[in-house]
Amino acid sequence: MSIAIEHVSAPTSEARELLSELDRILGAAYEPDQRHALSIEELFQPDVCFFIARLQGGAAGCGGVAFYNGYAEVKRMYAREQARGRGVGKALLARIEAEARNAGERVLRLETGIHQAAAIGLYERWGFRACGPFGRYAELPPRRIVTSLFYEKPL
Repeated sequence: MSIAIEHVSAPTSEARELLSELDRILGAAYEPDQRHALSIEELFQPDVCFFIARLQGGAAGCGGVAFYNGYAEVKRMYAREQARGRGVGKALLARIEAEARNAGERVLRLETGIHQAAAIGLYERWGFRACGPFGRYAELPPRRIVTSLFYEKPL
């Protein structure tokens, strides 16, 4: 089964729908002060590339990569429940990693939550290793990141 990864340069209705689903899931698992996602407006800025994964033509997941000074960061990764286990997350990570490499980045980082077991497993199998808080997370009071885990992968 073929997975197509589409670069999306504006907040389409599909992108909004996927991100709303992700927000509902994360909202049920984490208090508002423990969620650190980019807003939909922030995802469609020049320093971010956002993608929709398509499985048999339908939107099955999404993810993005933001570029900062000295690293790239995985943002808003999500695969719909019915698409899990079918390679959507791997396809998104491959595209995100390729974008970061093509931009000359040497490290890809991410923040995820302690309750995201499937995501944590995927990231660790993909070669990400635990690291300390970075970027804006390192500037937050420790109480704001108690449910966060941080990972990085050299490119």
